[in-house]
Amino acid sequence: MTTTAFTPRDYSLTGPEARHAIEAGLASAEWYHSDVPRKVMKDLMSRRDGPAIRDTVIWIGLLILTAAGGILTWGTWWAVPFFAVYGVLYGSACDSRWHECGHGTAFRTPWMNNWVYTLASFMVMRNPVSWRWSHARHHTDTIIVGRDPEIGHFRPPQLMLAALHFIGIPDVWLHFRVLLRNALGTITPDEADYIPEAERPKAIFWARIFVAIHLVAVAWAIATWSLLPLMLIGGPRIYGTWHMVMTGLLQHGGLAEDVLDHRLNSRTVLMNPITRWLYWNMNYHVEHHMFPMVPYHALPRLHETIKHDLPPPNPSIRQAYAEMIRALWRQRSDPAYTIVPTLPPTARPYRADLHQLSPERGAP
Repeated sequence: MTTTAFTPRDYSLTGPEARHAIEAGLASAEWYHSDVPRKVMKDLMSRRDGPAIRDTVIWIGLLILTAAGGILTWGTWWAVPFFAVYGVLYGSACDSRWHECGHGTAFRTPWMNNWVYTLASFMVMRNPVSWRWSHARHHTDTIIVGRDPEIGHFRPPQLMLAALHFIGIPDVWLHFRVLLRNALGTITPDEADYIPEAERPKAIFWARIFVAIHLVAVAWAIATWSLLPLMLIGGPRIYGTWHMVMTGLLQHGGLAEDVLDHRLNSRTVLMNPITRWLYWNMNYHVEHHMFPMVPYHALPRLHETIKHDLPPPNPSIRQAYAEMIRALWRQRSDPAYTIVPTLPPTARPYRADLHQLSPERGAP
């Protein structure tokens, strides 16, 4: 197979790739959607408080119980299993709660979405104002280079850096540094590209609140000469983040850039019930990007409704990682390589510029 010459890309939002995306009609473009009957879609999009209240009460309850167990057994080996569970509930499950409540679809009641969104934003060390706008851009221009601020895999990939994210390094420092910078009143040019000017003072305000709470935890740890405060606040973003990274890397890894069909740039993976609960069904990621206003609890039904028009889902996390790692490894020497999932005979063809996904760029 011939290797296509590859020019390194600028993933910033203010460089030449941003101008190219706009000129090529990739910015704020019309995306492909599978056909869903209007009545069915209305039912799928209906919002309810019940499922999210149930899941949130379980989540908060488990956080309290495991934190209490860790505190009561601190200094013994019995604390390890308590904090292992607490860390995942805090450092990983927060991401899906942040995500779905940021869409405003988890609960029907707006203040419930906002309350859980703010709490989860603190846990995941994301500015609740700037990331709301960042994620809106991610959905408008999914994996469009120069437009999407949330692209997780650059080309060529940095595999060692990706591996370090499993233990929160350097991810936690990068996120806290952004909060600290915002707390000092600085909004970068990239952030200014997607945060409306009227929202920037709010972003600075919340950054200061979040940074202050973390600094109190550090001061508490120093005053008591104990790591316990950091095990409870901030620390889980390091030792409990592995599940969030494990699931998050699969969302788009190894798939296409600069296409207007979510079947080409997003991945659906079948996962076990516990992982799905922690992840709030975001394993149905093609479905979520195609119809982002469908609540998390309805995504399995959405999958059944449109699966005839989607690539077959990866059957397991293990198989999906094998596929993704092979692609990322190849992209080290051939950054233009792209996975092209096979569609079933019942699906409509991909919406893509065929020269982008020729055999030289991707596997049929």
